[in-house]
Amino acid sequence: MLAKRVIPCLDVRDGRVVKGRKFVGLQDVADPVALARFYNSAGADELVFYDITASNEGRKLFAETLTAVASEVFIPLTVGGGINELSDFERVLKCGADKVSVNSGAIADPSLIGRAAKKYGDQCVVLSIDAKRVNGRFEVFSKGGRVPTGIDAVEWARRGQEEGAGEIVLNSIDTDGVRGGFDIEMLQAVCDVVGIPVIASGGAGKEEDFVTLFREIPSVDAGLAAGIFHYGEVDIHHLKRTLAAAGVAVRL
Repeated sequence: MLAKRVIPCLDVRDGRVVKGRKFVGLQDVADPVALARFYNSAGADELVFYDITASNEGRKLFAETLTAVASEVFIPLTVGGGINELSDFERVLKCGADKVSVNSGAIADPSLIGRAAKKYGDQCVVLSIDAKRVNGRFEVFSKGGRVPTGIDAVEWARRGQEEGAGEIVLNSIDTDGVRGGFDIEMLQAVCDVVGIPVIASGGAGKEEDFVTLFREIPSVDAGLAAGIFHYGEVDIHHLKRTLAAAGVAVRL
């Protein structure tokens, strides 16, 4: 059995880590370099870095901040924000990323997924999906969760796999920052139609939420969270011991 992954996420705006609720009301948290250094030794399996306003502001990701973060971590680093063309993949990888997360850029041009996978390998291409419930279905939103697309999230996940994505991060806008648990319904719907790794994002409030996630959806590969780790409410080493005690395979 493959070990389940526990992944902290750095949402970065103007060079600072921020955290909000349902993608709004962002509050300053910490310096991303300091947090990256902490998570590198805190038991995290990977680290995700999102420049969360790059796409909406129509600019490139802040390379200087990313390079500083990458220099502090020796665990896999996934980076996203403002990824719209192959040259963006190249630039981010040169800054130290191991995997590149594409969201709005893939919505605008789905062929970007396959072109990147062909050039850099599918293991490098992560499709990030921001979705919430609209009229009885899960709808994809772009530009940091600001713009409705009319695209069905389950079908988009299926297409992302077909285009060549090696992994999916499913961000539930409905549960983001609410701390009531992961969006099991949305995650199950996506896991049912894809065979590539799926990372659950949005809703973790306590250790038991991770236990529930991996028990309810054995096919999900990882749980991602931000605030509960940033504020020291959940210790990753302790979380992994709790998961192991519950019969979930993790790297201790």
